[in-house]
Amino acid sequence: MNAVYITSIGKFLPGSPIDNDEMEAYLGRIGGKSSKAMRRILDQNKIQYRHYAIDKEQQSLYSNAEMAAGAIRDALERNHADLVNQVDFLAVGTTQGDLLVPGFASMVHAETGLPVMEIATHHGVCGSGMQAIKNAYLQVQSGEKKAAISCASEFPSRVFKHTRFEAQAKFMDRPIPFDTDFLRFMLSDGAGAAVLQHQPSDQGLSLRIEWIDNQSYANLYDTCMYAGMNKDSTYGKQASWLDYASIHEAADEGAINLKQDIRLVDEMPKVGVKRFFELVDEGRVDPSAIDWMVCHYSSHYFRDEIFRLMQLGGMTIPEDRWFTNLYTKGNTGAASIYIMLEELLNEGYLKPGEQVLCMVPESGRFQTSYMLLTVVGSDNRTTAPYMERQPEAPALAFDSSDSVQAYLVRRLVNVWIDFEQKLAHVPIIHKLYSGKFTLEDYMLLMENIRQQVIDGSQWIARAASYIAIEHIELRSMFIAHARDEHRDFQILERNYVSVGGDLAVIQAGEKNIGSEALSAYLFQRASRENPVDLMGAMWIIEGLGCRMARYWGEAIRDQLRLNDDQVSFLLYHSDSDEKHFERLEAGIQHPMLTMELAERIIKTAKTTARLYLLQLEELGNL
Repeated sequence: MNAVYITSIGKFLPGSPIDNDEMEAYLGRIGGKSSKAMRRILDQNKIQYRHYAIDKEQQSLYSNAEMAAGAIRDALERNHADLVNQVDFLAVGTTQGDLLVPGFASMVHAETGLPVMEIATHHGVCGSGMQAIKNAYLQVQSGEKKAAISCASEFPSRVFKHTRFEAQAKFMDRPIPFDTDFLRFMLSDGAGAAVLQHQPSDQGLSLRIEWIDNQSYANLYDTCMYAGMNKDSTYGKQASWLDYASIHEAADEGAINLKQDIRLVDEMPKVGVKRFFELVDEGRVDPSAIDWMVCHYSSHYFRDEIFRLMQLGGMTIPEDRWFTNLYTKGNTGAASIYIMLEELLNEGYLKPGEQVLCMVPESGRFQTSYMLLTVVGSDNRTTAPYMERQPEAPALAFDSSDSVQAYLVRRLVNVWIDFEQKLAHVPIIHKLYSGKFTLEDYMLLMENIRQQVIDGSQWIARAASYIAIEHIELRSMFIAHARDEHRDFQILERNYVSVGGDLAVIQAGEKNIGSEALSAYLFQRASRENPVDLMGAMWIIEGLGCRMARYWGEAIRDQLRLNDDQVSFLLYHSDSDEKHFERLEAGIQHPMLTMELAERIIKTAKTTARLYLLQLEELGNL
């Protein structure tokens, strides 16, 4: 069986923290009246801030799946390895997904855009997040999967907005019951995610999972936190909202409301502490060895009760070893344990060798979850800063008194800004900007752009041959450009060999499907009469040289610890393309430029930009 490590944790908390005074500005006042119970509930839970994914008009700003995906992206970003194409399992927990069908994991998987993989939805309450971790843990432990993500996300604020209750016939002339009002001021929105692997991260700290213990007590207790029924329903105590004559009738009776049976909820600390004592007796927990007690108590009120019960049993974990962020991040249900561990791991609390005991008691129909973690690795983690720059178009000289030239340059700048913004999100470039670029990435990049570099001088030469003799200055510009670049691919080949590549391999390389599209488009445009709109293509391709080549070349050199000769193709293009830009400026200022031609140049620039992105997105896809 493999050891299993949490190698990174991420979170997503929507919007700015919202204090107690602003809560009803977001949830709304039912019937225009402030809740009479709110202050008492807040005094007991002592939550000071929380996050909502709705605005003050009660409009959803995110879906639950979008928040989950945000947490997953954060976890992957924080992971030292590039795992986007290596994750092969996703387990997701939530209390209420966005849809009744399909499962929440399907919606989250789609939102992340991660590759095809096995997924699992865990539906429940707070324990569903721990069930997701357990599933991912077992998948990696057994060797069935190499890299798994577990995630939990909650979006309760949208079921607590005032309009939902005002529309229910049962509560039109009276306040909503305390069992519903109670949860309005307990729960808030957020998501967390963890990456699980069979080996620790090669940088920074990881959390080795020693064991996970999940137990259900539903056979002993009635439902406590629930939605979809009323215990006093005329249809019967266990009648589901689906058993009502209509959805409208179920809604009018308040059957769909999320509720907490206050008479039963005090049983939760007892059940949780009882299981703690059992784990001690089984020899799985040594209270004196626990450095951090990470307990998801939904309210400060329950913390005191859990602490009191442990003291009664003589097995107290000292108060200074307890960790929570309930008071500043809110009670995010299933996501809470992730959001607490995220802060503990990412904000420097942990040291190698420490033990972390996680406890998640759930009141839905009573479950307990415990997880024991050991901190491993080094705490001197250095995270490379994300190096994406603010988009900025290359400078292009033109006659500002000429309205057509001014229009053309203005539009080309817009095309470039859009292109550079999208470029940063192409996986290979994103890895470079994130400091996760590998030698294999560099070699793959060179293998994939070599064919386009060869084609570059060829389509420019062909375009020159189609430019009429009366525009000989433009024809000369194209010919000079083709002459300058026709042997550039040899620099690229030397770079490839200098980092250990086989010359025969790169020379035998084929165009990827993006390069096929780009070359086909450029040769098609070059084979038309007077194809001077290809200045739009030069704007993009030579702009890459001026604006990005040196930036990328130096980043690759520094990240991979190479020398200038091993990235000389990129460094050379930074210098040579500045000269090419001078010729492009001459073309822009040519007397034949008309508004119609300017529009063609802009469209060619936009098309080239899109196809160039496709070429980089499809590395290795032959």
